Parts: sequence; structure tokens; C-alpha cells
Amino acid sequence: MPRPIAARRALLTLAVAAGLAGACGVAVAQNAPATPGWPAKTVRIIVGFPPGSSPDLTARTFAEPLAQALGQSVIVENKVGAGGNIGADAVAKATDGHTIGLFINGNLTIAKLINPQVPYDPARDLAPLSLIGVSPLVLTAAVGQKDVPADGDARAFLAAARGAGDRWSYGTPGVGTVGHLGTELLKARTGIDPLHVPYPGYPQVATAMGGGQLQMALLPPALALAQERAGKLRRIGVTSAGRSTLAPEVPSLAEAGVQDFELEIWNAFAAPANMPAAVRARLSATIADIARTPAVREKMFQQGWQAVGSSAEGLANRMRADTAAMGQVIREQKITAQ
Repeated sequence: MPRPIAARRALLTLAVAAGLAGACGVAVAQNAPATPGWPAKTVRIIVGFPPGSSPDLTARTFAEPLAQALGQSVIVENKVGAGGNIGADAVAKATDGHTIGLFINGNLTIAKLINPQVPYDPARDLAPLSLIGVSPLVLTAAVGQKDVPADGDARAFLAAARGAGDRWSYGTPGVGTVGHLGTELLKARTGIDPLHVPYPGYPQVATAMGGGQLQMALLPPALALAQERAGKLRRIGVTSAGRSTLAPEVPSLAEAGVQDFELEIWNAFAAPANMPAAVRARLSATIADIARTPAVREKMFQQGWQAVGSSAEGLANRMRADTAAMGQVIREQKITAQ
């Protein structure tokens, strides 16, 4: 059984400024600093995941309004592999002054902590632009499997999981992902001890649950809801401190008595650290304004995200907080790249 982690919150919540920006690209552009002569060519958004993935869809949601605001074409380029780290490394090494990246948590926080061989350093080689979307995960249970309670009561489910010990398994999109570290934290907080089975992505995890290979998993809300509607799993509880607007009918795990546990996945834009400061400032302000427009907020919600639109400093603070919190999980649970 993993030993308990010293009491502290696993996630520091970012204070998000209220208010919506104007819906059109002109209004967005007027709020950003001037950068004479830039952009001089097409702006690239590199995504470390395949077309049709959640990060890819988010990047494409921003591409058109960003092009309108900048007065220059914007394209999305997929550089897939290593849990998004190949794309992240491509952004870190870009020198053309017109490349940025759309990242998930791990690429900007614990990538180097999990695997020292990762070729870029998030803190040194990437410059934060804006946190654009956050979401809790949903603890989900398999349907019709032995020893898995037939209802969605979180207390009964966790009690069954404790009784099962390592006879149960849980799936994630890979070692060091938020789903992995979050479940390890949940194990420490609740005394459960399922075995970790990594998969290429969340859809494969959900398929494995439906096929009887897994008993539980932390999944994004949209995927969890779709699988529940299909009768393939049950939603047990969300990992946010309280109920989420993305799944308001699902209780939080805190309501079931799980203490000192809060977890979110998020995505954000960042640039190469060598990009000129004035250009980064313009991109940060423009992207944050776009994230707060009603049209983009609605698209993000449909994709399973609560839109944010933070400052560069806000994202930097979130990166530091999550790196520290998840770094503690990595150290105390002795998690390494496999």
C-alpha cells in the first residue's frame, strides 16, 4: 500500500479575472500591444497530438480568430509522439519568431521530472502565454464486472476498491500523465491500490474498461458522459473541489469524504523562450482575449473545457504550483518513466 503523502492540496487554484472580451477579431487586436513588422509571415501553432485529438481541436478553435486579430494566416501543425513532448521540443527549439504551441499540463510542468532525458526544459526553454482551458477529471467505474458495485455511490465504490487491492487495475494515457499522477494521489488519499496499465490515449482507456480489462479510470468529462450514455461505464465523482459546470450532476469526490484531493487537466499556449518579449506580450494579450469571447467560450465548453484566458504571469504561476504539487506525488510514489 502506498504511504500517505504529507497533507497539502494537490493543486493550487488559479484566480481567473471576470469579464468577457468582445466577440470580434478587431476588438481583440485593439487590446494587444503593438509589434511593428510582426507578424511578417504565417504563424504556426504546433500541437504534439494527432488531428482530431482534444489539443488539436482546441488549437484549431483559436487559429481562425487569432489570424483575424493578427492580420496574418495561422496554421496548425501536428508533431505527434512521446505524450506531446516531441511537439513541445519543436516549439522550444523554434527560432523563426512565428511559432507557438498548444500544450497540456504535463508538457509544461512535470515532463522533465518524470524523464530527465526529455530534450527540453519547460521552465527554461518555453515562455508562458495564456492558460486557456481547465477541466476536472471524472472517476469512472466499469459496468458488469465482478466486485465492482452496480451503482454510482463513491463511498461504496472506494470501499470495494480497497477490498480488491491490486486485483483491480486502472488505465491512463501513459506514465506521468495527469490521469496517472492523479490516480496515484487518489490511492494515497483513500487507501486503494489498483495496478496501473498505460494506454496510448483516453479513448483506448475507455475501450479497455468496456472490454473488461480495467475496473476504473480518471477520464475527461465529455468522454465519461459519452461512455455512460452508451452503458459502458458509470461516473463516480469529479476531481474538482466542488461540482463542475461541465458535469453538474456528478458529485465531487470531496462530497464522498476524500480529503486534500483536487485535480484538473488544463491546456495552454506557450512560445519559445527566445521569442522577442514584445511579440510574446502581444500574443499573450490576444490569445487571452480570444479565450474570453462568447463564441470561443462556447466552443471550448462543447469540447469539455471551462475557458480561462489568463495572463502570461497567471500561467507561469499555475505551472510552478502544479510542478511543485505533482513533483511531490512523483517523489513520494517513486514514479519513473517506464
